[in-house]
Amino acid sequence: MLYQGVLTKMETEFSQPVQYFLVLNNDILNMNQLLNKNLTLSFQGYECLNCSTDSPIFRQGFCKMCFFELPQAADWIMRPELSKAHLNKEDRDLEFEKRVQLQPHIVYLANSSNVKVGVTRKTQVPTRWIDQGAQQALEIVEVPNRYLAGITEVALKKYISDKTNWREMLKGINDDDSLEDWRHRLSKYIPEETKPFFLPNQKPLEIEFPVYQYPNKPQSLNLKKIPVYSGVLKGIKGQYLIFEDNTVFNVRSNEGLVIGLDIA
Repeated sequence: MLYQGVLTKMETEFSQPVQYFLVLNNDILNMNQLLNKNLTLSFQGYECLNCSTDSPIFRQGFCKMCFFELPQAADWIMRPELSKAHLNKEDRDLEFEKRVQLQPHIVYLANSSNVKVGVTRKTQVPTRWIDQGAQQALEIVEVPNRYLAGITEVALKKYISDKTNWREMLKGINDDDSLEDWRHRLSKYIPEETKPFFLPNQKPLEIEFPVYQYPNKPQSLNLKKIPVYSGVLKGIKGQYLIFEDNTVFNVRSNEGLVIGLDIA
C-alpha cells in the first residue's frame, strides 16, 4: 500500500514499549504494526513546514528564508541560556517567546548512549526523552522559565556531557551508571539561582523501545542521495527507523521532505 506526504517527526505515546505514529497527509500509521514488514521509502521533493513552498529544506524542516526568520528556529531553541523573554526583550517574536520560554522547564539526566544532561519544557516530558532514545531519564531541577533551565544546564555540562552518541544509542548500548548517583554528584554544581528548584527525590523513568534487532554498524540513509530504499523494519528508537541491513533513517532530521512509503 502506498502512502505519500511531507515528513514530520513521529508522534509518540508512552507505553511499554513506546507506540510510534507517522502522519502522512491524512493518514496516521502505527509504525509498531509495520515491524518485520518490508518498507520502501522514496524521495519526492520538499515542502517547508512553515511556508509550504517546494524550496530545499535548510534545517529543522524549514526552507532557508523561514529558518532565519521564524522564532521556532532562533538560537535560544538550541541554547536555552540565551532566552530573554523573562526580561521582556524580543529576539524574533516576543509573544511567541513569552509563550514558550515563560513556562515550567525541566533540567534532566538521561541515559541513551551515555548519561547526559538536557533541558525540556515540562509539557514535553516524557516525549523529549523518547525522541532522544533514552532508556532512562530523571528530572533533577524544575524551574519557572527557560533561561533558568539554560544556565543550570551550562553549569552542569562542565562535568557531564550534553550530547548523545546516536550510533551507540541505536546499538542499544548505554552506561550502567546510576542516574540517582549522578544527581547527587552534580547537585553541588547547580547555580545558586536555581538551587531552590532542585528535585532530590525523583525516581528514574524507564523507557522500552520496540526493537527486535539492533544494528551492529548503523548506516544513516540519505534519501536525497539514495532516492529509493527498501528494507525490513526491525525497530524504532528515538526518531530512528531501524532496518534489517543496518540502515537507519532519522525521521526528525528529514522533516520537510516529501516522501512515498510503500508497505509490502
